[in-house]
Amino acid sequence: MFGSVYHQDAGPPSFRERVRATGWGSLLTPAGSISRVTGILAASLFWGASAHAANVDVAIVFAVDFSSSIDPKIADMQREGHATALTSPEIIAAISRNYVGCIGVAYFEWSSPGHARVVLPWTSICGLEDAKAAAAVISRKGDTGFIRRGRGGTSVSSAIDIGSLLLDQFPGKAAKKVIDISSNGENNDGLPVQPSRSNAIAKGYTINAIAIPAEDENPDQPLASYFAKSVIGGSQAFVMTPKGPDDYTMALRRKLVTEVSMNDDRPL
Repeated sequence: MFGSVYHQDAGPPSFRERVRATGWGSLLTPAGSISRVTGILAASLFWGASAHAANVDVAIVFAVDFSSSIDPKIADMQREGHATALTSPEIIAAISRNYVGCIGVAYFEWSSPGHARVVLPWTSICGLEDAKAAAAVISRKGDTGFIRRGRGGTSVSSAIDIGSLLLDQFPGKAAKKVIDISSNGENNDGLPVQPSRSNAIAKGYTINAIAIPAEDENPDQPLASYFAKSVIGGSQAFVMTPKGPDDYTMALRRKLVTEVSMNDDRPL
C-alpha cells in the first residue's frame, strides 16, 4: 500500500533545537556516538563505537518498535523478519545491481522517549556473507518481547529523531538515506510527529514504514492510513501493511527491494 507524502509549509526546528527545548541534554558527541542522555530521557541510547561503513548506494536505518505493546509473537516477527529479509536472494540481487554494490544498515529499537537501543551499528552489506553476519546480530541481540516493563508508550517522533540522527552520523557517503519504521501503533508518547517528520524530510531523508495491524483493527481506520497521512515522507515514500503474521517477512522483503534498488523501478 502506497501512502501520500505530506510536507510542512513552515520550516521545522532543528534536532538540536528540539533537544534543548525538551531538556533531553546532549545527544551528540564529537566521535559520532550517542552518549547517555539526561532530562526527560529515562534510559540510555548506546551507539556502538565500532560502526563500520563506507560509501554505499543506500543507507537504511531500521527503526523497530519495542514498546510495551510488542509481545513475544510480534517481537519474533520483527526480529526474524528483518534477519530473513536481509539475506533473501531478492535483496542480495538488488544490492548487486546498484552502482557501488553495497548498502549501509543500522538497526535500533525504540518505544517512549529515552527508551531506545542500537542493536546493529552501521554495517556495510556488499554480498550474502555480509548480510548473514548482520542478520545474525539482529537475531541474537534483537528484542524478544518478554521483558516489557517500563518501556512505556509509542513515540514515533522519537524514532524519527533518532533515525535522523543516525543518518546524520553515517560514516560514509550514500546516494539515498532512508528511515525504515516498523510499528504496531500510532504516536502516543513524547513530542508530536510532524516537526520530526518535516525535519527529516528537509534533510533529504525518506521515511518509509511497515504498519503491523492489530487483530481487531477497525477497517475504517487502518494503522497504515495513519502512517501514510502522518508519518511517511520524502522521495517516493510509502507504507506497507502485512495481511497477517506470515506475510510480514514477505512484505518487508518487497519493501527492502524497492528501497535498495537504484537502477530500476520495481513495483511492490
